[in-house]
Amino acid sequence: MKQKFEVIVIGGGHAGCEAALASARMGCSTLLLTMNHSKTAEMSCNPSIGGVGKGQLVKEIDALGGEMGKNADYTGIQFKRLNTRKGSAVQSSRCQSDKKQYALRMQGIIASQPGLVVVEGEVKAILTDAQGVSGVHLLDKEGILLEFFSKSIVVTAGTFMRGLMHCGGETSKGGRFGENSSQGLSDCLRDLGMTLLRLKTGTPPRLLRHSIDFSQMERQDGDENAHRFSFSPTEIVLPQVPCFLTYTNPETHAIIRENLSRSPLYSGKIKGIGPRYCPSIEDKVVKFPEKPRHQLFFEPEALDSDWIYPNGISTSLPAEVQEAFLRSVPGCERVEFARYGYAVEYDCIDPRQLGHTLEVKHLPGLFLAGQVNGTSGYEEAAAQGLLGGINAGLRAFSREPFVLSRTESYLGVMIDDLIHQGVSEPYRMFTSRAEFRLSLREDNADLRLRPMGRALGLVDAEDFTRFERRKEAIDAGKAFLRKKILKPSEAVNSGLAEMGSSPLNAPQSLAQVLKRPEVGLEDVLRLSQTELPLAIDKETCETLEIEVKFEGYIEIQRGQIDQLKKMQELTIPAAFEYARVAGLSNELREKLGRTQPKTLAEAARISGITPAALTALVFHLRQKGHPPVNSVI
Repeated sequence: MKQKFEVIVIGGGHAGCEAALASARMGCSTLLLTMNHSKTAEMSCNPSIGGVGKGQLVKEIDALGGEMGKNADYTGIQFKRLNTRKGSAVQSSRCQSDKKQYALRMQGIIASQPGLVVVEGEVKAILTDAQGVSGVHLLDKEGILLEFFSKSIVVTAGTFMRGLMHCGGETSKGGRFGENSSQGLSDCLRDLGMTLLRLKTGTPPRLLRHSIDFSQMERQDGDENAHRFSFSPTEIVLPQVPCFLTYTNPETHAIIRENLSRSPLYSGKIKGIGPRYCPSIEDKVVKFPEKPRHQLFFEPEALDSDWIYPNGISTSLPAEVQEAFLRSVPGCERVEFARYGYAVEYDCIDPRQLGHTLEVKHLPGLFLAGQVNGTSGYEEAAAQGLLGGINAGLRAFSREPFVLSRTESYLGVMIDDLIHQGVSEPYRMFTSRAEFRLSLREDNADLRLRPMGRALGLVDAEDFTRFERRKEAIDAGKAFLRKKILKPSEAVNSGLAEMGSSPLNAPQSLAQVLKRPEVGLEDVLRLSQTELPLAIDKETCETLEIEVKFEGYIEIQRGQIDQLKKMQELTIPAAFEYARVAGLSNELREKLGRTQPKTLAEAARISGITPAALTALVFHLRQKGHPPVNSVI
């Protein structure tokens, strides 16, 4: 009997979990295929969720109805808000997770999800027919070849496609320690017309807690008032623990430099390109010779584990060299190793072969998400998995695809970057990648995306009612602050002086006073001896304050967003002859011809395209009878 599913998801990592849960929650019969279900949602490297740019992705996943934010809240053992001394646009949440509990809870969520079936085995082939993909061949753990059929398949293979692990001169097949790599999926994708790339990632050694002298390190506690990731009513239930900060030193660097020839990175053994923003300690020492030290954060892997993760010292040097240079670090003089660091080389696809839905352009029904698209990090993978699972489910129901633009989400920024610019190294999300980051903050992810999650069937009625109440409170708060007037008085001006603010010379609305950098929402309410019309929690207070304080800047960004939308509305004909556009260099003509952007907005994001080039393109389009576009740029 043929085993048919509406959606098949290949891979049980962070992308696979979100993809499978999304399609099942949308009502699709879903099959999750993984080589080892006990490793589902495994935190292969750093046991943490969030970070700069990444925290925004997690909040967006949650706003759309994904699981990562909830899982992080329930299994977090230290929570911190990063960049708190900077503006609201770049503040990001991060939590240290209990590695074991994170995976176990996610596995439990998957096991209890109606309509979701998990089968263990290795995918050997993706089947196709005249309409697109049609199913898969799976070699199960007993060596039996099975067939499963579906018109929507999501590949989330992570670092497992032809994965090779390197530690000094030793090389072994695997996508991560203790797990085999997938040897057939790369060839299958290549046979299906996909262009493959070779990338590299790495991980530090794991150290034993009892062998470390933490008294020589700086204790790093979490925030007293933790910022949760989920907009749903989650709880922080696990004990909160400290991390510790220490540094490398000139002796550490000397040991590493003396042994560079033994590193597979510098011996030429590793061909894949590693992440620029998360370099190995070898790269740090070589590329930043002027730095006398580098930070190392010692982070616990789990509450009931003796393992410590030394964040900042990823390496593939031989085991004995790792022991030597780590024992030169303060607090690690007698350190013992639970596992040595290693690098992983793996295959991924060129993401420029995908559309905004993460569907392969030339093969209907095949979606790819996560590190298989050249990204790094759990958060980037999970966000892609959610989008891929949503669109696989929509396709199964013959519904319109779901697309997010870079003007409305970090997820949209990431997808847009990937499919237009491709990757030359593992892609990592940063706030700097988002042009409209003041509008795409962590705190307002639900205001931007919650209604979309509800429309997709991923946000339940109770959560959506809670969202509507929050939005109502924010709108009422804005109206109140604009209407309520604060008059000059001795008490008011004395209070302003205590804040380092100038006195009032004439009546102003509370909203106007709140725009002063040194004045907060609690301050204006105290000065006016009043309260907001609706009771709100601290998270809603934060959003209200930001929306009012930066109203002018947000309005400017809205104008810029409208301008970009106009550019998106201006389509460029298929097979457009860029050679006929006066004012374009040969290099730009070649790039545009190769990329074939569909809109002026897509053309603007191609590397090397200048405002002058866009002006030339607009002028040519107008000459050829396209609608007036003078106001576009």
